[in-house]
Order: sequence, then structure tokens, then C-alpha cells
Amino acid sequence: MTPELIDTLGDELYDALTSRHVVEPLTSRYDEITIDDAYRIQQRLNARRLAAGERVIGKKIGVTSEAVMNMLGVTQPDFGMLTDAMVYNEGEAIPAARLIQPKAEGEIAFLLKKDLAGPGVTAADVLAATEGVMACFEIVDSRIRDWKIKIQDTVADNASCGVFVLGDRLVDPKGVDLHACGMVLEKNGEVVVTGAGAATMGSPLTAVAWLANTLGRMGVALSAGEVVLSGALGAMVQVKAGDSLRVTIGGVGGCSVRFV
Repeated sequence: MTPELIDTLGDELYDALTSRHVVEPLTSRYDEITIDDAYRIQQRLNARRLAAGERVIGKKIGVTSEAVMNMLGVTQPDFGMLTDAMVYNEGEAIPAARLIQPKAEGEIAFLLKKDLAGPGVTAADVLAATEGVMACFEIVDSRIRDWKIKIQDTVADNASCGVFVLGDRLVDPKGVDLHACGMVLEKNGEVVVTGAGAATMGSPLTAVAWLANTLGRMGVALSAGEVVLSGALGAMVQVKAGDSLRVTIGGVGGCSVRFV
């Protein structure tokens, strides 16, 4: 793809984000689009966000479960950027009108106290670099019509990230079995999803190590103070105005969110 087309598609996704409308799948319009092209489009989208005053505060990892990889026909996850305009606090209300076609995922968020620069980062390195972990919600949101995405579509669309909500409890990951910890996600008081840390590439630590190594090959490090959303522990849940959700993760804590 030409640089001009990359910029045009990044601008198209930025306009969709800011005006809350959907676009047709990029893959249905451009057969030649590669994953590398998609990351370049994502960079243009995020450059527009930063130029508008947002600030990068972390990263998100997506496509971490085998089921989603099979659905998209890939063998590795993807990633996107988190900005200060995307974060909400525990229990805070999210205006549903801010989003287009949102779904909620229960995840474990990592707060880093040291830089992580790949390649060669291991799960043990991630553990040593982590200040603490907390329960969180990622509210994924696609600017692609009806979620008809292939991997190139979601990568270009900043890994389909909408906003995220951090719990109010930060715990030492050394005291938690992040592989075996169970998750329960409730919607309007009813349990709708269960899961476990193993759903995220076998362990959220493995997912964060993958991200550090992938970024390292691009000459980018994860920085101290950044938040990393490590991937869904279970299935996505559709949400709308009036819904209230709570996720509880064994040994990690809980997180609540409501939509208005």
C-alpha cells in the first residue's frame, strides 16, 4: 500500500472514531492489505489522536485466546495503544453514546515499575518489572461495520479498543497464580461469563512478554508507569445504556462499570 493510502485509511478511521460512525471493512475493499500495512494505518490513526491532545499511557493486547485466533485465521495476538482519554475509574459511568458497538471483556491490567525492552523478555522478567496487577474491563469497540473484521481490520482500528476501566485494588503479582486465577463476569447481577488466566496465551505474563518482545523488534520499549491490558479471560459481552457490570478475579480483585 502506498503511504498516501495508509494515511487516507488512518484518517478515515480517526473520523469514524470521533464522529461515532462505522466504515466498511478495509479487507473487503483492499485485498492487498497486510498486517504490516494495518499497523501503519494504526500509527496514522493514533498520530491523529495524539495531535488532538491525547497522551499514550499504555498498551493493550488483543486476540490472545485460541478461539479468537482461529476465528481471525492467525497464530499470534495483536496490540494497540491506550491513551489518557480512554481510561475510566472503578465504578465510574461511561456514556454509551461515546461508543459505537461496544462489548466488555474482563482482563488483568499490569502497572509497570520498570522498562521492558525486548527481544528476550521472559515471563519472569515481566513479573520483576510489574508494580502490581488489578482487575479491569476493556470496553472493545469496532469502527468496522457489524464487527465484520479480519486481523488486518482490527489491527488498523487500534486493536478494536474503545475505553477501559481500572479496578481500585493493586496487588503484588508474586502472590497470585496468574495462570489459574478464575474470573467471574456479572451483567446486571447475573453471571454471564466465567474464565481463567490460562485463557490468555496460557498466562497473562506470557502475553505481556510477547508484547515486550514484539515491540522490541520495532525498537520500542514498554516504559515504567505504563498500563498493559493483557487480554480477555473469557468471552466478550455486549453492553448498552443501563447495563451494570462487575468482574471478579481470584486473588486480584474486582472492577465495576455502568453505562448511561
